[in-house]
Amino acid sequence: MFKGSITDVPGVRVGHSENKEALTGVTVILPPAGTCAGVDVRGGAPGTRETDLLKPENTVEEVHAIFLSGGSAYGLAVGDGIMRALEEDQVGLDVVVAKVPIVCGAVIFDLVLGDPSLRPGAEDGYRAVRQAKNQTAQGLVGAGLGASVGKYHGLDYAMKSGLGTASLNVGGLIVGGLVITNAFGDIYNAWTQKKIAGAYDREGKKFLETRDLLYQGQMQNFIGGNTTIACIATNAKLNKAQCQKLSSMAHNAYGRSIFPVHTTNDGDTIFSLATGEKEADLSLLGAMATDVLSMAIANSVEVEDCGGFPGRKSLETGIV
Repeated sequence: MFKGSITDVPGVRVGHSENKEALTGVTVILPPAGTCAGVDVRGGAPGTRETDLLKPENTVEEVHAIFLSGGSAYGLAVGDGIMRALEEDQVGLDVVVAKVPIVCGAVIFDLVLGDPSLRPGAEDGYRAVRQAKNQTAQGLVGAGLGASVGKYHGLDYAMKSGLGTASLNVGGLIVGGLVITNAFGDIYNAWTQKKIAGAYDREGKKFLETRDLLYQGQMQNFIGGNTTIACIATNAKLNKAQCQKLSSMAHNAYGRSIFPVHTTNDGDTIFSLATGEKEADLSLLGAMATDVLSMAIANSVEVEDCGGFPGRKSLETGIV
């Protein structure tokens, strides 16, 4: 397992709320005051909140929370609870008559696990803020509770995944990443290109070759159950345009670690946060973000069996 966490970036806190009966949850990333943000949405089926606000030409420069949630579009409701908690803490954009928390986020489709009638809502968002700490667990936690991968051949061949996090420190320049890996495709170790999770024949105890199935037209017509969403954080000084570019470069991690990726059935999205402490070269940051997110994706599939889906930890030694 790769080391580090997004909370290695000074001032960044992470909170979770989850429903283990419904196998869904929410994860909130709370940056320090003055943090700038950007986003890059690449998947064909995204579910997001306030991403237009992060465009470089738009007014607001500071964000107060990023959430990653289960529940499909229903999960966007967690933003209301996050806003309520931050307002109670007097955190937000000062508009004279009130302080308005700027809360952005994205959701995964996880309704195929657990109870699809129970989804994260405002109370879950509120609770996640109240439980935020300067450290975070990973695996079957928060929004990762309902995640799965390898669905190109149907749910009978899917595997369990979850939340992963990692970080790098290069001369005091810190980049951390957190990801909910809920991909339509298979997952690979970005450095060895060995498959580590994905479409899996449970009886034959072997991975299926998704690329072959795809090219042979053997895909089942399965729409739901997808989207990989992530947040990159750094202590670098960046503006909104640079944060957007950082998110764009970080999508290279998806390309290295997931196949196929950015499909019409995925809503793949990456947010970036810059806390503004250290001057940095954007190209270096992009390379670091790509490696960090690749590490986090690998960590996200190191989970136990859950929800009737096998986890990588239960696979027989030597399968990959």
